[in-house]
Amino acid sequence: MAVVKDAGGESLMQRCKPYVAMISLQFGYAGMNVITKVSLNHGMSHYVLVVYRHAFATLSIAPFALVLERKVRPRITPWVFLQIFVLALLGPVIDQNFYYAGLKFTSPTFSCAMSNMLPAMTFILAVLFRMEKVNLKKARYVAKVVGTLVTVAGAMLMTLYKGRVVEMVWTKHMHLHGPHPDAAAAAAADKDWLTGSIFLIIATLAWASLFILQAATLKRYDAPLSLTTLICFVGTLQAIVVTFVMERQTSVWRVGFDMNLLAAAYAGIVTSSIAYYVQGLVIQSRGPVFASAFSPLMMIIVAIMGSFILAENIYLGGIVGSVLIVAGLYSVLWGKHKENLEKESQAAMEIPVAIKTVDGNGRIMDIVELDEVQLEKAQANAIANAAVAVTVPAEEARMQGKDQA
Repeated sequence: MAVVKDAGGESLMQRCKPYVAMISLQFGYAGMNVITKVSLNHGMSHYVLVVYRHAFATLSIAPFALVLERKVRPRITPWVFLQIFVLALLGPVIDQNFYYAGLKFTSPTFSCAMSNMLPAMTFILAVLFRMEKVNLKKARYVAKVVGTLVTVAGAMLMTLYKGRVVEMVWTKHMHLHGPHPDAAAAAAADKDWLTGSIFLIIATLAWASLFILQAATLKRYDAPLSLTTLICFVGTLQAIVVTFVMERQTSVWRVGFDMNLLAAAYAGIVTSSIAYYVQGLVIQSRGPVFASAFSPLMMIIVAIMGSFILAENIYLGGIVGSVLIVAGLYSVLWGKHKENLEKESQAAMEIPVAIKTVDGNGRIMDIVELDEVQLEKAQANAIANAAVAVTVPAEEARMQGKDQA
């Protein structure tokens, strides 16, 4: 079977892999949000959940790291260990604990909507750390900037504007017969909603910082499986310390064969070990902004799953915001696609060239690894050397003629 390849030598399947990987991760994250919300509603401590989640993650991915990367695993320098320590602090500890706290006070759909600030935060941090360029004179950079702003606008619309409830066929019966909270309960819920929103903003900022630092760490420690294992392991140790400080009762550590165990195992295996590894590969090949740009899709998936499983209301503002988010998402991806095409074309122009020229003594020299500028210089030198080679014998002949005379 023939394989379609582009000018850069990549097959269509290879070019589609990052897109398929990131879309699949959003389904995994969506399932984690719904299952975790049910577990937190049943009284599980989010601090303990973070510990068990990353313990499962470490145990599930460590064997693969030990076997598959035993020959290519780089040495851990003090600087690399410090980066791993900070990555574990940003991801498993700060991001996960604040996200779970925000999820407990709000809802899965709202939590995902707030997380859609991730592309904007990542893009801003990437620009500050000179990992992304901004040149508003070129269309691709304008597309990335506008797409980021539109994505954030869609997320904020979902947060600030609800509109009327859009009834789905499968939710009409549940909403008509569901309980209606009184005024006091509604006021308390609004207060918790604000607290949860602040927690989610902090979590998203930590997540964006993790994207940036992970991209830098992979350049020094080019072993994605081993890096993921170390982040999960160090994060588990850090989370244990945080849990002992925040939770004083030993009963919170008890987990049976119930939804709490399922939430920890699912989150650890699917959204920590597998997600960290796949995310690292995508960041390594496409950059942190590309990886974070897919997060808005998770909100749409969670909104649909939440209406099925948790009987969440779907509002008109959520639908309009989702449309804006998808539009912004594709604008960012278009800009990244054009940028990747330009990088590939520049790389193709820098193919080494081998030519031959003659020096002043008549010897043939091989010149390799020349770009266009060096090629022009080499050709100019060849012309100059040829002129010298002709001029020198002529001068010698004149001198000989004078001596004979």
